Amino acid sequence: MTRPTTFRGRLRAAGRGVGLRLVGVMAGTVLAAGGIVAMQLPLLHPAAAVMVDVGSLPLHATVASPAWPAVGESALVIPQLGVNQSTSSAPLPIASLTKMMTAYVVLAKLPLALGQTGPCLVVNAADLSAYQAMKASGQSSVAVAVGEHLCEADLLLGLLVHSASNYAAMLADLTWGTQQAFIAQMNAMAQALGMSGTHYSDVSGYRASNVSTASDQGRLAALLMANPIFATDVNNASVVLPVAGRVSSFTPFVGRYGVIGVKSGRTQAAGGCDVMATMMSYEGQPTLVIAVVLGQRGGDLLGPAGAAALSLSQSVTPDRITAIVHRGAVVGHVSWAGATTQLVVRRGLTLQPSWVALGSDPAPYGYRVTLSPFVKRVRANAQVGQLTIQSGDTFFTRSVVVRRGIGPATLWQDLR
Repeated sequence: MTRPTTFRGRLRAAGRGVGLRLVGVMAGTVLAAGGIVAMQLPLLHPAAAVMVDVGSLPLHATVASPAWPAVGESALVIPQLGVNQSTSSAPLPIASLTKMMTAYVVLAKLPLALGQTGPCLVVNAADLSAYQAMKASGQSSVAVAVGEHLCEADLLLGLLVHSASNYAAMLADLTWGTQQAFIAQMNAMAQALGMSGTHYSDVSGYRASNVSTASDQGRLAALLMANPIFATDVNNASVVLPVAGRVSSFTPFVGRYGVIGVKSGRTQAAGGCDVMATMMSYEGQPTLVIAVVLGQRGGDLLGPAGAAALSLSQSVTPDRITAIVHRGAVVGHVSWAGATTQLVVRRGLTLQPSWVALGSDPAPYGYRVTLSPFVKRVRANAQVGQLTIQSGDTFFTRSVVVRRGIGPATLWQDLR
């Protein structure tokens, strides 16, 4: 026999029914919202696309049997090919090659664009006295007059073309206030550039304690030749300056034999020194060649230095160059799933340029980087593709690996 249901029992049963219905409604709402979010998340999250950025082919080259001079120290620098060969690393006096660093410090402090004059100064009695003292001691200098206005562009031109030591002193005052402060900057710059064999004790190179290596001077010249102001100034056989009028370059062969500067110097302690820039065609591209000679002897010192630098420069021909792609050379970058890493060559490769006929320019190297599909996490040093280099009718291949691990793609990126 069923017990009669009381009013309180009926109320409890009704409450349980309502509660169950509420729980069902809430669960349905949560599931529906989750479905909507799940459909939208892939659209909100970036896709796991593979992005590749391939740079230039990182060649490092050597020149076979350069025409090194018999005396002194010398170096060859070809910045585009990573060449920096020298006969010695002993610091030697560098005379007016010092003025290359003077120009470097000035342009670092007061950058100039072509056509700009930069800040100016008014020549005073101390400047005139310094010019007279330098002239009396046999230093290269440029005539000045009290009250004359000279701007940075004028001073650099006289410094680089006519090797004006008095202009070097005025540039030091214009940029850093005193020559002592300027010399400190010269040595700081040398250290920052890794010129470990270099030390400066004045702004002009008159003292024998201004020393460097041929290799250091070649690297500095390469940096300076990338500056349009410097490269334009040194490519002058003569220039016209205020008061002084037309003055000639001391750098041998400027404007002849393809020579476009850079700087020369001579003292009894240093002998003849010359940094010479020329251009050659390599891989179908104009390529800067810098020849440096220090400590040349004989005659007026500059003549033998210029002849040695020219002979060294002319000995650099495409058929003497061996190009190397070193192991670990970076050939590009790859980005995937929010991470970016370098693409590097797993094993090195030596290349010889190909010639169509004797005396012709080498054919350009063609190259490409191809990658495998990315489907899961890529670990550091894993092979991801291939570098292919074409030299004439010959093809060379090397595996390409990633420097760091990348990936994996997220669930939502995969859903994209």
